Amino acid sequence: MKKKLLLLMSIAFLLVLKGYSQSMILLEGTYQGKNVYVQNPFASGGVGFCVYEVRVNDQLATDEVGSSAFEIDLRNYNLKIGDPVTIKIFHKDDCKPKVLNPEVLKPKSTFVTSTISVDKDETLKWTTTGESGKLTYVVEQYRWNKWVKVGEVDGLGIAGPNNYSFKVVSHSGENQFRVKQVDYSGQARTSPVAKFTSTRPIIKFFPVKVKDKITFEGGETLWEIYDQYGNVVKKGFGSSIDCTGLAKGGYFLNYDNTTGEFFKN
Repeated sequence: MKKKLLLLMSIAFLLVLKGYSQSMILLEGTYQGKNVYVQNPFASGGVGFCVYEVRVNDQLATDEVGSSAFEIDLRNYNLKIGDPVTIKIFHKDDCKPKVLNPEVLKPKSTFVTSTISVDKDETLKWTTTGESGKLTYVVEQYRWNKWVKVGEVDGLGIAGPNNYSFKVVSHSGENQFRVKQVDYSGQARTSPVAKFTSTRPIIKFFPVKVKDKITFEGGETLWEIYDQYGNVVKKGFGSSIDCTGLAKGGYFLNYDNTTGEFFKN
């Protein structure tokens, strides 16, 4: 009789559990030193709260979830800044909790630039400390009165010191380079500017009245073509530009470290 009663209780428990075991909120990110807060409504039947279990990196959380709001204390898991975090919030099917601050698991740009410079073989090198999450470094060069993206390097996301390098292409005269990261806030964090003077010759282009091709005299260069309305219609890198696809009219040409104009016949 006792065994039969236990069997019936187990079946009843499984039937209750089945009603909400498949509902889960998954949070993934990195530890930034802050805890997660959850708004926890009643189940639709009015009995008990919505959340019944929380797991952090597959460990059962010891936080009290039986209240209208609770805190997932990430300090209980011996995490270091930048460590990966996976949180699973299991809840009943007929209700849904709300995570109030999911952004605390998103990597934030916190790097500090120790050094940044360009060496003789035109390699940009920089050293950072204080990183707290993996974010991409965008490498930028100052050309044509604006910062132009020239490449990307994946950040390590650890405290450091971290060493990075990127092969750049200079233009004639003084060059300026920097790196930046943009995190979930949308705000850019930038390094100091690395300056150096190139020995590359000044580049010129011809012809001004173009039929099918523009040629750069002096070497290869990064270039951009704008129409009369300021729209970029073509850009690239090389010693010439195929202009056969351009409509007739006037255009602006950014190249080397200067700007010119040409007319497509």
